[in-house]
Amino acid sequence: MTQHTMGNTPDQPFPDDWSQAVFTQGLQLIAEGVTELVGFGVACISVVRNNQLEVVAVAADDEVREALKGTSTSIETLLAELEHADHWGLMRFVPHERLGENIQATGWVPDIEPLDVPDAWHPLDLLIAPLHSSTGELLGTLAIDLPIDGKRPGPEQRRMLEKYAAQTGRAVVTALERQRLAEQMRLATTARAIVRGASAQLSLDSLLASVQSALTEGFGAAGVWIQTFDDGGGTSNVYGGEGTGLTMPPELVTIAEGAAEMCWREQRCVVVDVLDDDANAQLGRDERRRIVEFLEEIDISSMLFAPLGAGTECLGNLVLTRSAAQRDWTEVELSAALDIGHDLGRAILNARTFEREHELVQELRALDNYKSQLIATVSHELKNPLTSIMGHLEMLESVPDLSGITLSSLAAMDRAAQRLTRVINDLLLLSAVDDPNNPIDPVPVDVHAVLEEVLDVNAVSAQRKSLTIRVETPDEPVVALGDREELDRVCANLLSNAIKYTPEFKTVTVRLAADGDCVVLSCTDEGIGISESDQEQLFREFFRSTNPEAVAQPGTGLGLAIVKRIVERHGGHIDVESDLGKGSTFTVTLPAAPETSAA
Repeated sequence: MTQHTMGNTPDQPFPDDWSQAVFTQGLQLIAEGVTELVGFGVACISVVRNNQLEVVAVAADDEVREALKGTSTSIETLLAELEHADHWGLMRFVPHERLGENIQATGWVPDIEPLDVPDAWHPLDLLIAPLHSSTGELLGTLAIDLPIDGKRPGPEQRRMLEKYAAQTGRAVVTALERQRLAEQMRLATTARAIVRGASAQLSLDSLLASVQSALTEGFGAAGVWIQTFDDGGGTSNVYGGEGTGLTMPPELVTIAEGAAEMCWREQRCVVVDVLDDDANAQLGRDERRRIVEFLEEIDISSMLFAPLGAGTECLGNLVLTRSAAQRDWTEVELSAALDIGHDLGRAILNARTFEREHELVQELRALDNYKSQLIATVSHELKNPLTSIMGHLEMLESVPDLSGITLSSLAAMDRAAQRLTRVINDLLLLSAVDDPNNPIDPVPVDVHAVLEEVLDVNAVSAQRKSLTIRVETPDEPVVALGDREELDRVCANLLSNAIKYTPEFKTVTVRLAADGDCVVLSCTDEGIGISESDQEQLFREFFRSTNPEAVAQPGTGLGLAIVKRIVERHGGHIDVESDLGKGSTFTVTLPAAPETSAA
């Protein structure tokens, strides 16, 4: 298993601070409207957060607002009190005298003396409206206190309270839905940034480093780390990220592995909170204790633990942390983290696939280099004894009074030696042009001049078969950027092949032209043609055609492979068009040289 540690950063403002402020200001205006229009000195609006009712808006004097703002009450405590309430429409009224000895009034209690009148308001009286969504979910409460006249509301005032409680409920529901939508949009933006960053990275290290900022900012986290499970197991490797490095003890690594597998199977996230045992109930007691100890050691208050995976395979986990000064995790964030776990899982799988393919390519390149070195070595070893053989053949041929049979045998041996020499020379050239450590030193080359020399060399072969060689070239020089000897070999191989495979009295056409920043050379024959299946393997080393007519012609099977290597190392490409019995056209495209003198 591998730990990719991204480190922790100091407490920072959350990216949704602005939307939080707008949300709170809206509820504050609602609370102030209730106190002004209904005749009470205090109005509080609370919203549900993590099974608690948190006061987010208070309409009252500064002292009361300071005492109430940000305080929390458990939903269970409130529901226990409301069991004793009178139902005034949406409002619930709990007279202080109904509170049993075991039930304490929630929240702030005003320091007042009740009036000595019937229906006087008592400091422990509770008047509250639970606010529900259209599906019945408890979203918050509106609580009011300190009636201006010091009395419990009468029928007319109750009707007014009912009216404003309904309006407040709708306003709170709208505000909460807007806040949730803003949070969803923020997390969606985070997810998009993560996916964009992840999809652009081909290595696992780069991938994980690229998503750190998006995760930290998008979730308003103090820090983030990502732990991935190695293919086939193995020891842990720690990859340091920006910020402070984090090394998890082996015991916690094991716990994290098991928790990630469980969370991926059940498709859920886990929150671990140092101060809230209820939030840690999904873990075993010993696991919970060990994780909490570790979080305290690194000064972290809570963490969101999300599994990473693709398909049925769990690939690791994502951990987002917050300090005690930061807000609690929301259900929307847990859902978004799980979705991001899927996206990151797929990206991790893709990165691993690329890394495997990269390793395979490196191995193939090493094998190809070895093949080239082997060919070069064997060719050199063959060339020395072959030179000696050919020298002795020349000596034998000069001996007088040799019989006809002996001279015929010597001639056959000479032809075989010449053929072997061509094979060795082609092997050496193929090795040279295929060697990445042997780059060309490009210079301007007049391809027109090179082509004229090649035509002169092959003129006799063409005359023997009564072939017509048609040449179409411009009057001005056509200059390519490359190596003159290698380009000479390209022209020679294409023209000699065309002559070799074209029947007598036919035509071979050679065209040379400048086309923008390219030089285009084509060689067209009226020969035997090449089948589609043969065209697919035409440029492979030692490939010989399946056509018996082509096999009957002598050759090493290396000529076109050499041409292709030379053209590609010059930054060009070669194409072939052919039909059996109708001939072939080979077209070479090379980069043109800037206007200058040519070799």
